[in-house]
Amino acid sequence: MLESLLSRTQKLSLWLTWIGGTLIVLSAFLVTLEILLRKIFNISLGGADEISGYAFGVATSFALSFALFERAHIRVDALMGVIPRKLHSVINLLGLVLLVGFALVVTTMVWGMVGDTLKHSSRSITPMRVPLAYPQIPWLLGWVLFVISGVLLGLVAVKRFFTGDTTGVQELIGVKSIDEQIQDESV
Repeated sequence: MLESLLSRTQKLSLWLTWIGGTLIVLSAFLVTLEILLRKIFNISLGGADEISGYAFGVATSFALSFALFERAHIRVDALMGVIPRKLHSVINLLGLVLLVGFALVVTTMVWGMVGDTLKHSSRSITPMRVPLAYPQIPWLLGWVLFVISGVLLGLVAVKRFFTGDTTGVQELIGVKSIDEQIQDESV
């Protein structure tokens, strides 16, 4: 059941990453259009920078869980070479717990901020006066999915660890090998 839920969450994270990427591309077109209109016709759409900032924030939070599934978050692995191989699964699990713990703190803070935004009907202090809940709620959802994905990965990793599948733990939450990195780059 956990593996199935993890698989569905991974697919959701892929879809959200595509949506986030689309937001980035659309904001790039918007900024390009803004620049061309300013340069050629000396007029401005106004707000292209604000909208692209919101798009970047939402896209980033949408991509966090996908990066977790792809084991693409930056890690410092200087000690892994001197630590016995038997402990790698435990250390990788500890790293995941710390990452998810940090994400949970951020998510809690974002939750509070969105709550305040909704309570006070806050708007941006720009001429656009965007209701801040519009970009903040999807941003929060990205963070929530990141925490849920991390918890699911952790639970599946613990299950695999206790069944003796340390290779499965490594494939799930461990550092990618050089061969895996090369394969990812060549695809």
